[in-house]
Amino acid sequence: MKTGIQGFRVRRAAAVVVTTGAVFATGALTAAPAQAVTAPSIVAKGGYAMNNATGTTLFTKAADTRRSTGSTTKIMTAKVVLAQPNLNLDAKVTIQKAYSDYVVANNASQAHLIVGDKVTVRQLLYGLMLPSGCDAAYALADKFGSGSTRAARVKSFIGKMNSAAVALNLKNTHFDSFDGIGNGSNYSTPRDLTKIASSAMKNSTFRTVVKTKSYTAKTITKTGSTRTMATWTNTNSLLSSYSGTIGVKTGSGPEAGACLVFAATRNGKTVIGTVLASTTYAQRATDSTKILNYGFAKLG
Repeated sequence: MKTGIQGFRVRRAAAVVVTTGAVFATGALTAAPAQAVTAPSIVAKGGYAMNNATGTTLFTKAADTRRSTGSTTKIMTAKVVLAQPNLNLDAKVTIQKAYSDYVVANNASQAHLIVGDKVTVRQLLYGLMLPSGCDAAYALADKFGSGSTRAARVKSFIGKMNSAAVALNLKNTHFDSFDGIGNGSNYSTPRDLTKIASSAMKNSTFRTVVKTKSYTAKTITKTGSTRTMATWTNTNSLLSSYSGTIGVKTGSGPEAGACLVFAATRNGKTVIGTVLASTTYAQRATDSTKILNYGFAKLG
């Protein structure tokens, strides 16, 4: 006769298959609570989600492992801009050749801003968050950093990004770029990025921008005429595929993989979270959908 846990398993298994009655009896004894739901399996190397209202954790997978963040970095870029004192969203920024040269040199995602055009801060935020424009990120960093040279202003702006991370008490986040094209020390975690996004979502302008599917900017050219830009389309596919989605930001890169910081509201409850290092754009959306479904099921 087998004894101990192993023996228990054998006996229980045998009891289940003896009669239908035994199946029902065993089921009654071991039935899971009605509210229990099975945590999903995701392809992404890291994932996290929380109840946005309370900060209560809903899902974790390597949630505190530092990873490259790609363009999800731009959530902090926008947050820093929107935190500037006496911010004028209608202030105009003149697009410099340096911004255009930068995106070309890095083969980076861009808003296709045109050198010499005057673009408002508000428009730059849309260019930053919808098509994930690294040119828009550069323009904002140059505008809101301090210093007598562009390099100094950019360094200052990245410093503000890191100060904001410290203010949120994030231990596993560091920025060395304004857009995610890092120099080896641009990293965060699913948990930290979720907290950054949750903080950013407290700003009404940020919320408006990140839930917008498409936006057409009208800029002012060198000669003073109005230019209607090509429409910017939000790279966050969940806005179309997942009911209740309210943001937030995609990211990708050779090191980062496919990333997505997501948020959705259903029945007055908001689930916010992050997947890092998924395999494809379609897979990051699938991973995020699984986590959202699980989060809402847990919230009931």
